[in-house]
Amino acid sequence: MRGLKGKNVIVTGGASGIGQATAARFLEEGCSVCVIDSGATARERVGRELPGLAGIIAADVSKLAEVRAAFAEAIERMGSVDVLINNAGISIRHDFLDITPEEWDRVVDVNLKGVFYMAQAAARHMMERGSGVILNTASTAGTTGYPHYADYSASKGGVIALTLAMSLELAPVVRVNAISPGYVLTPMQRAEYSDEMLAAVNRKIPLGRHAKPEEIAALFAFLASGDAAFATGQVYVMDGAETTGGLCSQWAHE
Repeated sequence: MRGLKGKNVIVTGGASGIGQATAARFLEEGCSVCVIDSGATARERVGRELPGLAGIIAADVSKLAEVRAAFAEAIERMGSVDVLINNAGISIRHDFLDITPEEWDRVVDVNLKGVFYMAQAAARHMMERGSGVILNTASTAGTTGYPHYADYSASKGGVIALTLAMSLELAPVVRVNAISPGYVLTPMQRAEYSDEMLAAVNRKIPLGRHAKPEEIAALFAFLASGDAAFATGQVYVMDGAETTGGLCSQWAHE
């Protein structure tokens, strides 16, 4: 991608799934990359699998003190931050009536508050430097209701609204966009499926399969690059036409 070589990139939730694939893609583009992740086992593994990382930083993005320390460490390691991939997120599958206050707080804290904390830290740095790109991971669940994921859907809807507001306030210095993936076959997602469940979901996606993490990573790379210099204030859906055909609603009622 044009203009990515030599850029300094942070990827939160970067030690697994979409985040790891995105970190790998930016490394391939010639960037310096710091991964921020709360999982010790995942951090150890990504260090072995992506030895070219500039840093693997432990932090819970829902905790402001840890965000500030992690961002400062990333700057110490890379010198500056040009791109933030705000990807850290969690989900807990349960019925709406069974969601506990503690579960609600945890999902919203990581998925929305964590995005806000990281974005604000990055935006302050980028506004001072005169340029930057912030890309948030949203979800089709943020615009189309899914059963058993009310807290997750609410948090991702908040990410979408936050992205749009940020893009207006930070323009023209910082570009801000979001990607809304549909079903992505990460190792964590695959572990939740039986073979029959996987096949059933695939049948309801017009392209007949889940996205690969690397395909989401490729869109992140494009949006961060000079080729997307006029792209800001948008939410890019990448779901194999799942929502276009209303198939998530069909899936929700089966």
